[in-house]
Amino acid sequence: MKTFWKIVFGSTLGCILASIVGCLLFFSLIGSIAGMAGKTTSLPAGEKILRLDFSKPVTEQSQESFSIVGSSPSFGTSISLYDMVKAIEAAAEDPQIKFIYMKPENAATMSLSATEEVRAALSRFRESGKAIISYSDILTNQGYYLASVADKIMFNAYGDAMMFGMSSGIVFFKDALDKLGIDMQLIRHGKYKAAGEQFTKNELTPENREQNQVLIDGIWNSLVSEIADSRDFTAEEFNSWIDNLDLTNAKVLLEKGIVDELCYRSDLEDYLCGICDAKDVKDLKFVDVADYAKSKVKQSLKIKDKIAVVYADGEIVVENSPMQSGGIAGTEFAGILSEIRRDSTVKAVVLRVNSPGGSAQGAEMINHELGLLKAVKPVVASYGDYAASGGYWISARADKIFVDNTTITGSIGVFSMVPSFGKALRNKVGVNVASINSNKHSDVMSLMRPFDAAEVKYMESNVEKVYTDFTSLVAEGRKMTVEQVDEIGQGRVWTGTDALRIGLADERGGLVDAIRYAESLVGDGKELRIVEYPAVETAYEKLMKGFSSAQAGIETAGRTATDPLFPIEAAYSRLRNETFVTLARLPYIYDFR
Repeated sequence: MKTFWKIVFGSTLGCILASIVGCLLFFSLIGSIAGMAGKTTSLPAGEKILRLDFSKPVTEQSQESFSIVGSSPSFGTSISLYDMVKAIEAAAEDPQIKFIYMKPENAATMSLSATEEVRAALSRFRESGKAIISYSDILTNQGYYLASVADKIMFNAYGDAMMFGMSSGIVFFKDALDKLGIDMQLIRHGKYKAAGEQFTKNELTPENREQNQVLIDGIWNSLVSEIADSRDFTAEEFNSWIDNLDLTNAKVLLEKGIVDELCYRSDLEDYLCGICDAKDVKDLKFVDVADYAKSKVKQSLKIKDKIAVVYADGEIVVENSPMQSGGIAGTEFAGILSEIRRDSTVKAVVLRVNSPGGSAQGAEMINHELGLLKAVKPVVASYGDYAASGGYWISARADKIFVDNTTITGSIGVFSMVPSFGKALRNKVGVNVASINSNKHSDVMSLMRPFDAAEVKYMESNVEKVYTDFTSLVAEGRKMTVEQVDEIGQGRVWTGTDALRIGLADERGGLVDAIRYAESLVGDGKELRIVEYPAVETAYEKLMKGFSSAQAGIETAGRTATDPLFPIEAAYSRLRNETFVTLARLPYIYDFR
């Protein structure tokens, strides 16, 4: 009873506090929005330095955020990858931009594929004859990959070198589940389809280790190859230095040609003043890339004909729940594609995929609608970090697929996983659940007992059907035989580089490259306007939605890693957005360090 009253009191208090805070914030928010509405981006006159310090997040679509600092509300924004790349390209043609000054150590906030696309844009900028100057206090794998494109790499004379190669860890929960008495039943097709193995194995299987080693080696070798091409050392030398832990301090980096000059910040300022004929650093006219993008990346609303860029960003579900947003909901996304198909002003579509997959049913909803769209308009796919499993399902039939070297794709395989909690409840909690059924298998999805042989066969038949459908649609889209798709399928993940080699993608390139290709298919020399789908929520909309979920936040408060089930539930929720569905999903969300 005490627990009941605690819950009631906590819920009531949370609602009251949310209401009070909401009222206070509402009026502050309106004032802030009004203030922002009156602002325009103005750039300094004369010669300027374009600054890329990556202080603002680089995201697929530009986003607004809202936070409270002290008693005042504040807004934050990100810059979209498209705007970042287009701003760099505009700077190459802008006579007022003298050079780019870059501070790449904050680039770790970017995804690896976004870093690759920004670096490619910077490489094109250099081809214009303008210079890039990079300065860092810390050099990491990703930061140095970006810095290596610069004409001059300057490094803090007492800076830290944190380059050790690439690694990603995989956590296994079987021992913990065994102790709790929880059985996980995994049905899958594909010897490389490792999704779910975290719950049924204690370590990597040979096939899983093979595909992950090839994956990580492929991504790392791609980065090192581009680094070496930009510097006066070989990929073999760079790897040798890392393997032997030779890169110990700034002086060593200078000796090996990894950086060009060691200096402190005051020295950097003197250097920049010298090449700009300025007496003081205050006289330098820096313009931030986000502000520059607002000024230069503009389109006239008078342009009638459009290219639709559709962002498939997140995990795939059938539909979002009232308390859930984000990701790719099949019902909503199919509706967006249907709307675009019926819009005569949209001449072509670029599907930007950044998804590890998810529900096979949700993916098929999107694939079906995309087929209808493709019948009347060109569809070009652009892959970001992930276009794997369900993410590949929804885009395999595109007219052309662009991919980054560091993209993770493929994972053509399916699985279904259902836990059994009955033994855990009996042995750990002392609770027993008795089923009363109308038919032999009525309680098959009760989560209280393991499947019997007939039920396993039933689940296997569904998984096999979905795998057959998956390989068939890939074969159609990629103009292969089903046998060829099965050979490179089996749930195996591939890098973008390998995807080009085995025929899962057509061309290396980023989002801007895909848009240009789409324009070439339908442009006929006419100017086309870029429109983005789905619409991005404003900070105000996010805030209001946040209030509606305040109760859920109160109920889940206090759940931490000290709860033995918390990390297991967190990992499991990544694999299953819905209950009892067949999933086409990447095994893990890779976090390369």
